[in-house]
Amino acid sequence: MIKLLINNQEHNLDVASDTPLLWVLRDTIGLTGTKYGCGIAQCGACTVLMDGEAVRSCSLPVSQAEGKKLTTIEGLSKDRSHPLQQAWIEEDVPQCGYCQSGMIMTAAAFLAKHPKPTEEEVVQAMNGNLCRCGTYSRVRKAILRAADANG
Repeated sequence: MIKLLINNQEHNLDVASDTPLLWVLRDTIGLTGTKYGCGIAQCGACTVLMDGEAVRSCSLPVSQAEGKKLTTIEGLSKDRSHPLQQAWIEEDVPQCGYCQSGMIMTAAAFLAKHPKPTEEEVVQAMNGNLCRCGTYSRVRKAILRAADANG
């Protein structure tokens, strides 16, 4: 049994310890906001927060998440009230939307440590998240908007 704390809710799971966290989130628990992109931790679609740090859940064995606080896109806010979610809507960021939950989670971890980033810092922080639709300029604007909304 593996015990996980996901979005402030405890889960006792009978899964193999080497199962990627992504599949536990999606298939075992039913949290499908986190997406499968590449399967090799290169695109960022599967990004979740583990103790506030952005991690790629497609390559993280679930055993490494035990005892940690996990946050998925579903746990960021219940009503899209998180400043990043609001900024994403206001800047009309998504095109196809597939990469967006990973982008938002990466940005959330970044803004928690860098509440007043420069545009260049945002570009560097988001460098590992890929968007096939090319919405990078809108992502950058939304992150800067969310930073301004935070004070």
